[in-house]
Amino acid sequence: MIPGFLLSLREGLEAALIIGIVLGVLRKLNRPGLNRVVWSGVATASLLSLIAALVLHLVGASLKDEAEVIFEGITMLLAAGVLTWMIFWMRRQASAIRSELESGVRRAVLGSSQKALFALAFIAVLREGVELALFLTAAALATGAQQTLSGALLGLGTAALLGWSLFASTVRLDLRRFFQATGVLLILFAAGLVAHGVHEFNEVGWIPAIIEHVWDINPILSDKSILGEMLTALFGYNGNPSLTEVLAYLGYFIAIGCSLWFGSGRKVAVQPAKAD
Repeated sequence: MIPGFLLSLREGLEAALIIGIVLGVLRKLNRPGLNRVVWSGVATASLLSLIAALVLHLVGASLKDEAEVIFEGITMLLAAGVLTWMIFWMRRQASAIRSELESGVRRAVLGSSQKALFALAFIAVLREGVELALFLTAAALATGAQQTLSGALLGLGTAALLGWSLFASTVRLDLRRFFQATGVLLILFAAGLVAHGVHEFNEVGWIPAIIEHVWDINPILSDKSILGEMLTALFGYNGNPSLTEVLAYLGYFIAIGCSLWFGSGRKVAVQPAKAD
């Protein structure tokens, strides 16, 4: 439930912020009549995202035995890849999203192009929705469809409430810290997806285990216990992992952590040079 909640909260809040910015610009331009165009784009994108989620779920449910294991492994690695791209993209583009959206809305309104405004809202929500469909499919394969769905609905509801509060009241959220905190959790979640994907490929023989079980601490903390299942859902915990699982997890975490750290260092180093 927790991964579904976290993923839906982050993706839903991003979409809510984007739509809030678009509606805010329309209000500044005194064009509230165009709100329906924006909401049409949101509704269409949401419907297509739901269809994408259903298709992914049905495909996974229709597969059996080895094909099912391969599908799970590919889905988890693909979700980890997209999740990683999203974290880096948000880190680079967060400061420019508002200005780019506002200029896009102004161009659409001044050009009297409802199609452009529709496309702006549609593409923004569809990107978040398709990403979320893939993430939730991977989470459901790891923790179960019912728990993931419950967490997703709760996360989307919370995101909608936060989005409305940010733009309709005096409530303010430190978005920079919010995305930093959730970014760390999502990196750990993505590392777990990578390790879980490698585990599935161990089972079908696509990736050798090298050492079947590096350790076995299931007698102490079983991955079938409540705490173990929670850690599995969040961080890909496995009480008796193979060597390649451990290497995949640590390798991903170290690579992404170093990329973010050194990327942040270069950004700090460049800023003073621009000021001079």
